[in-house]
Parts: sequence; structure tokens; C-alpha cells
Amino acid sequence: MVSSDRLTAFALLSLLLIVVPGPSVLFVVGRALAHGRRAALITVAGNTLGAYVLVAVVALGIGSIVERSLLVFTALKLAGAAYLVYLGVRAWRQRGSLRAAFAETSGPGHGAVRTFREGFTVGVANPKTTVFFGAALPQFVDRGQGHVPAQMLLLGLVFNAIALASDSVWGLAASAARDWFARSPRRLSAVGGAGGLTMIGLGVTVAVTGRKD
Repeated sequence: MVSSDRLTAFALLSLLLIVVPGPSVLFVVGRALAHGRRAALITVAGNTLGAYVLVAVVALGIGSIVERSLLVFTALKLAGAAYLVYLGVRAWRQRGSLRAAFAETSGPGHGAVRTFREGFTVGVANPKTTVFFGAALPQFVDRGQGHVPAQMLLLGLVFNAIALASDSVWGLAASAARDWFARSPRRLSAVGGAGGLTMIGLGVTVAVTGRKD
């Protein structure tokens, strides 16, 4: 399996990449501002699972297709961007109803399932993550030890564990700020709109950036 020094080096690289706020963090923050702590943490869980599916895709060798094909990369990028914009527009349109949503104390239900599904969709529709895994994972694999896919899955697990912790902290911090805004319906409506605009902006950013080859 992966040696401890390779595992440590990959964990440090992953930490350096994750602590800098990127699309995943902005998405979680947007959900936290729009819908609160519970939605943020469910989104983190869904997003993390989606990212780990990408690890499995790379480990099975399919990730190289996305890495080498500009057409596939662009199609996935635009699909993910469009979905983010859709979620942002919906959050903006529903900003006036956030007061009622904030007051709800019901347990997990369809809302939780839908929130998890949305987080998963954004996580799995991130071609940049696929390219990163495709480029980084092979560098830390010890092919002499065999079981290369299993080593990649282990490395991906390390990456996603760090991402889960970091994104959760961001989500909790953003939801704490939202709690203050919730004391005023007008402020809560404003922050709900800000969350929607954050996701729209993120979707546009994803759409206009990326590979140029």
C-alpha cells in the first residue's frame, strides 16, 4: 500500500490546496447563507461524496479521458456551471421565504435529501477536480507495491477527509453569521439573496475559466 511518507506528502499538498477558498467553499458558504447550518453540513457531505466518486473514476482510469479531452472537459464544466446558476437563481427568487424556512424545526426529510443531492451533483460535476486527481494521484502511488487503484482510493480518502473538515468549518462560520441576520426578516432576505448571488457568480466563474488548450 501507500508508504507513510508518500501519504504524508499528499496530505500536506491536499491541505495547501483545500485551505485556500475555492469553488467548493464558495458553494457551501452560499448554501449556509441561504439555508443555514443544517443545509450547509448536508451540502458538505453530498459534495464530499461527489468528489470521492471522481476519485473512483480516476482510480479506474476513466479520469484520463476528461484530462485529455477538451470537449469532455468543457461539456462537464458547462453542465456544472449551469447547475450552479440554476441553484443561485432559485435561492434568489426564494429569498423572501427564508424566514419561514429558518423557523422550521422538523427533522430530516425531502429537504435534506434534495440538499444532499444538490451537493453531490456539484461535487461530481467538477471536471477541475477530476483533472487534479488525474494529475496528482499517480505521482504519489508506489507502483512497486501493486494494488494501484486501491492506493489511489486511499489517497482520495485522505483528500476528502481534509476537505470535509475544512468545508464544514466554513459552513459553520457562514451559518453563524446567518443566525445574526435572521433576527431581522429584511436582513435575512438580504443574506438569502447574497447566497443566491454567490452561487450565480460561482457558476459564471466556473463557466469562463479553465483550460485553454
